[in-house]
Amino acid sequence: MSGVMKRMGMIFRAKANKALDRAEDPRETLDYSYQKQLELLQKVRRGVADVATSRKRLELQLNQLQSQSGKLEDQGRKALALGREDLAREALSRRASLQQQVSDLEVQHQTLQGEEEKLTLASQRLQAKVDAFRTKKETIKATYTAAQAQTRIAESFSGISEEMSDVGLAIQRAEDKTAQLQARAGAIDELLASGALDDRSGLGSKDDIQAELDRLSGGTDVELELQRMKAELAGGPSAQQQAIEGGAPGTAQQPQTQHRFDKQ
Repeated sequence: MSGVMKRMGMIFRAKANKALDRAEDPRETLDYSYQKQLELLQKVRRGVADVATSRKRLELQLNQLQSQSGKLEDQGRKALALGREDLAREALSRRASLQQQVSDLEVQHQTLQGEEEKLTLASQRLQAKVDAFRTKKETIKATYTAAQAQTRIAESFSGISEEMSDVGLAIQRAEDKTAQLQARAGAIDELLASGALDDRSGLGSKDDIQAELDRLSGGTDVELELQRMKAELAGGPSAQQQAIEGGAPGTAQQPQTQHRFDKQ
């Protein structure tokens, strides 16, 4: 059961990876990566600005403490000039305390200044990398777009693209249906000509026996008409009568005709 589950998981991951690969557009991925780099660069710049702000505050505090230290030194001198050694000692004591604070702030100031320099250098390097990535990104996008266009054009010319494939299938189906209709029409014409397809309503063509009888009858009428016309041209009444009666001149019919006239 564990092996089946592992296999199903592998198949699912493979299909999901294939689906993601089809859905992924390298241009969108490059733009997203560039956007992330810009965000990182912005964070570094904000860090540099924060460190610079802290350094500036320390500088202001140092200036204030140094100003106070100088003021206390002047007060100590004036107190000694006036014979107030106690006031001079107090002023110098306060000045010493301020000097300790100044020393601590100077150490912090140097630390912040070093951090600021590092962040500034990192920001400059990152800016250079982002600019280089942007150039490379645009180059890759242009190359990809050109390759995609060339592929579509090549597929259109070769007829293997999805759109051209659908058009080709439609043309093939139309040609097949046309050939099928032509073959059916030709077969029906042949069957009609051979008489295999008769009109069973009785209103169409006659059957083969009646057609043959009509043909023979038509031939006899033509022969009778021909004999009549020959008799008229000859000018003889007996020949005309023979043509009318349909009897051909000969020895077998003459006695029968003579006998009929004798009875009359």
